[in-house]
Amino acid sequence: MSSSSSQQEVEPDEELDSALVTARRQLERAATHVDVDDGVIERLKHPTRVEQVSVPLEREDGSVEVFTGYRAQHDDVRGPYKGGLRYHPEVNADECIGLSMWMTWKCAVMDLPFGGGKGGIAVDPKSLSDEETERLTRRFAEELRYVIGPTRDVPAPDMGTDAQTMAWFMDAYSMQQGETIPGVVTGKPPVIGGSYGREEAPGRSTAIAAREAVDYYGHDLEDTTVAVQGFGSVGANAARLLEDWGATVVAVSDVNGAIYDPNGLDVSSIPTHDEEPEAVLEQNAPETLSNEEILELDVDVLIPAAVGNVITADNAEHVTAEIVVEGANGPTTFAADTILEERDVPVIPDILANAGGVTVSYFEWLQDINRRQWSLERVNEELEEHMLDAWDDVRQEVDEKELTWRDAAYVVALSRIAEAKATRGLWP
Repeated sequence: MSSSSSQQEVEPDEELDSALVTARRQLERAATHVDVDDGVIERLKHPTRVEQVSVPLEREDGSVEVFTGYRAQHDDVRGPYKGGLRYHPEVNADECIGLSMWMTWKCAVMDLPFGGGKGGIAVDPKSLSDEETERLTRRFAEELRYVIGPTRDVPAPDMGTDAQTMAWFMDAYSMQQGETIPGVVTGKPPVIGGSYGREEAPGRSTAIAAREAVDYYGHDLEDTTVAVQGFGSVGANAARLLEDWGATVVAVSDVNGAIYDPNGLDVSSIPTHDEEPEAVLEQNAPETLSNEEILELDVDVLIPAAVGNVITADNAEHVTAEIVVEGANGPTTFAADTILEERDVPVIPDILANAGGVTVSYFEWLQDINRRQWSLERVNEELEEHMLDAWDDVRQEVDEKELTWRDAAYVVALSRIAEAKATRGLWP
């Protein structure tokens, strides 16, 4: 079946497409390409449950402030819910539901025994001291203790949280349960059951996806130019790997803007956001650009790896890259996706490209269950193997059904989820 969008109307981006709106539109579109029962599709439009909790925090001055926390659990037909916890002022229920849906597809595309979950607290983490962050995290773990667990729901780091956050969360949960349970979260420091390579994994998988896409379209990586929006963990690791493999990274950006050198940047010398926040513009480069301009550079590969909704109906016509590889979650709106498809610009979707994070989280979960730690070399080898298997599964649908990469990834995911639901049946 052709993926032509001639029958699709390009709608203006409504509120820049919430994660939930985009996820449901993508699901409905993908459902037209796969033989899945309508009842399954209807069930997948809705989460199993959404927990909303109040999280009181005693501030440094002795006052008490109450924050709102969420945990959306979308679908667990293939295994425990899995997904990040983010601390950000704009966290809300709909965002968590939409992101949990993407996690369901991502786990299914990678053929991992997990379903999708997502959650967080509506708080500005920059407004918290380290001690306040720890107290908030431990109380959040207490509020969620009845809906999470290593065989029920396994959180991980996300925007505004990190390995230390997961360590506090795991410790609080373990104290509540009366035993050390490292598998309740992933993304922990290796010293307490975390996996080597977990932090770098989303960037590594994004680089692998970019490398495979370049090869698929008949290009040589050594002749390939790359622009990366966002120089955090995902963007920096993807850029550094692609540079190591021979690509020429000509532009990178952080929240303040981008640096550009058509002859190539020395990416390895640029500090990541974690190493030195907002350091990109302090580097020597022939040109500086805005974060909007980097998206329109004439390059072979564009990697939006910062935040969602950066490629929209307003700028999709001006994207001149030959291939877009989504390092961030949801960087392309539904309307922009349609425009890029009409322009024959392939988009390698987030649910495939940045799935290294949840894949290595799965490896960490296995290590915790078996109480046996893997070497970094093994982690990277296993990730490479999983990514190539997933790439081949999606590529086969692209070739056989002439689908976009996003539609093909959804077909792979929906087929696996539907088969699992049909096999398990519906409880009366």
